[in-house]
Amino acid sequence: MTDAPAPLADPHLVYDPVVGDGPKDVAILGSTGSIGTQAIDLVLRNPDRFRVTALSANGGRVALLAEQAHRLRVRTVAVAREDAVPALHEALAARYGAGEPLPGILAGPDAATEVAASDCHTVLNGITGSIGLAPTLAALKAGRTLALANKESLIVGGPLVKALAEPGQIIPVDSEHAALFQALAAGTRADVRKLVVTASGGPFRGRTREQLAGVTVEDALAHPTWAMGPVITINSATLVNKGLEVIEAHLLYDIPFDRIEVVVHPQSYVHSMVEFTDGSTLAQATPPDMRGPIAIGLGWPERVPDAAPVFDWSKASTWEFFPLDNEAFPSVNLARHVGELAGTAPAVFNAANEECVGAFRAGTLPYLGIIETVTRVVEEHGTPASGTSLTVSDVLEAETWARKRARELAVRTASAEARA
Repeated sequence: MTDAPAPLADPHLVYDPVVGDGPKDVAILGSTGSIGTQAIDLVLRNPDRFRVTALSANGGRVALLAEQAHRLRVRTVAVAREDAVPALHEALAARYGAGEPLPGILAGPDAATEVAASDCHTVLNGITGSIGLAPTLAALKAGRTLALANKESLIVGGPLVKALAEPGQIIPVDSEHAALFQALAAGTRADVRKLVVTASGGPFRGRTREQLAGVTVEDALAHPTWAMGPVITINSATLVNKGLEVIEAHLLYDIPFDRIEVVVHPQSYVHSMVEFTDGSTLAQATPPDMRGPIAIGLGWPERVPDAAPVFDWSKASTWEFFPLDNEAFPSVNLARHVGELAGTAPAVFNAANEECVGAFRAGTLPYLGIIETVTRVVEEHGTPASGTSLTVSDVLEAETWARKRARELAVRTASAEARA
């Protein structure tokens, strides 16, 4: 273990860009989403610690984006959708008083990437999906600390991210990886025997594969413990999200896949655990609330007081742990396979899943068809482009092929369902 490459995320190493005194300057990508809105709540409660300099969002919620920009007094606002600029400008003008300077507006598919490279200490990447890859690379190249909630960018571009990241430059924001990050602070890499990633089990915990055949979009969106965006919530229902987290844990901590275990913990109190070679296991636990992991991402190596709720230890509670049913939820083992293939295989897996989740939400693909279709696309992909020669173009080409193929297969599945 001592000869293994240095991990991307290491709590013992602190990467600190050269910045001035005062609050830590932060740029928030995906500010109108679940991670972004909770991050802004944390910032507003801690103005002595953090100052937001720029915001980026897709552009679908311009009123909220304008409100955020005004409350935070940011320098720059960015939207991916250029057609949202007129409405954004109007919303900003309505928020700001006469004579108040409006923030600068960036627009287009590269707007978030420009924000990621802007002058700040920390970039919080809360974008959902592989479109977060370019901003992740831009933040690392610009020398910013990267608080990473966008797991897809690491998964699809692992070698590219690892080639750019300095020791300690990435702080994970996923609840599971923030938990592992904190638990790993208790020992050295040579002390680690196993990483244990917990899963709530989603809304379908305990169901057999046969019982999952007729579940609806509404069923899949009814997560029992977490409030998240629709894509991540459905990924939690299929446990694709947990498969992605296994790949992410491997990339962040350089622990082999056979030493990363998934267990089901319905209460979502223990966010993950590290088992050490002496037999002890350290678990990181809080009530399910993303503001704690966000605070780790923005504040590390300092902790932010009262960032998230705490347990009332005077009240009795029960914490349960169950083995994962890999027959009902084959996505985790598929993700392990994809992670071991490496190269462009994770990008194919992720892109195919995004397309299939979209088809499921549109009512054109059944729930079980999501993983069945993703598996077929991964199998057809064959030997992936890999190694040190992997480029952004390789990743984008693989994603384009995977999306096209997933759409084709989803249409065939829908046609077959209609004929049945």
